[in-house]
Amino acid sequence: VTGGSSGIGKCIAIECYKQGAFITLIARDENKLLQTKKEIEKYSVNDKQVVLCISVDVSKDYEQVENVLKQAQEKLGPVDMLVNCAGTSVTGKFEDIEVHSFERLMAVNYLGSVYPSRAVIATMKERRMGRIVFVSSQAGQLGLFGYTAYSPTKFALRGLAEALQMEVKPYNVYVTVAYPPDTDTPGFAEESKTKPLETKLISETSSVCQAEQVARVIVKDAIQGNFNSSVGSDGYMLSILTSGMSPVTSITEGLQQVVCMGIFRIIGLFYLGSFDSIVRRCMMQREKSESADKTE
Repeated sequence: VTGGSSGIGKCIAIECYKQGAFITLIARDENKLLQTKKEIEKYSVNDKQVVLCISVDVSKDYEQVENVLKQAQEKLGPVDMLVNCAGTSVTGKFEDIEVHSFERLMAVNYLGSVYPSRAVIATMKERRMGRIVFVSSQAGQLGLFGYTAYSPTKFALRGLAEALQMEVKPYNVYVTVAYPPDTDTPGFAEESKTKPLETKLISETSSVCQAEQVARVIVKDAIQGNFNSSVGSDGYMLSILTSGMSPVTSITEGLQQVVCMGIFRIIGLFYLGSFDSIVRRCMMQREKSESADKTE
């Protein structure tokens, strides 16, 4: 589990550990990793289970990522499931976000998933088994005000997942893309400190989920080999609306998309209209305030 020292990544690791898995946690902060290791070990179901910690930046150097994953596999055996959960966020108006932030987010959120996946895929194909999970976001299904740096990196994961799934499906290797909503994590709390007003108001149209709930859904979908993993009714609707040419796990799933697409598009248009209204109101209030300041 990359990004496994906190948030959704940590909860996914706990959920898998509860099911008897051996866990390798990968993150940058060694102290947080060791704290998380102690926390996870409380949920062991047998005395053979192991939690291995590796401190590495998965977005910097592919060869380093490849080497540490080789070491992990030498200690714990081949990777049955890789969960790409390392990620970060920057919010703000397009013109206010520093250019280097676009580069950093693409490195962490996209290449930080490419490198670990690239390091394990050959072994998974050889063994004719494996699961790869990419943790995207609902902001990877639709672009929203304030997420011009973040959303594209999460959209990119879907393109990678769709192409990779077509390559590895004949080898009995399955890819899952998870689209969690706003989730109560340290990263979300940090992001909320700098969110533009428009982004906050749009986010408030849906509730904040708990990381444990999101983790349970992701792990269940990954084990079942589902391509899409969404949480709640909003997540279900978004997955139908944005299904496009993405793979389906069953005929039933495909039929649900065909039947529900039209009505969900109508509902979606109302949502988009309300989001545009929020942005316009905020702009007018800002201009009114600036005009008042000039008058004074």
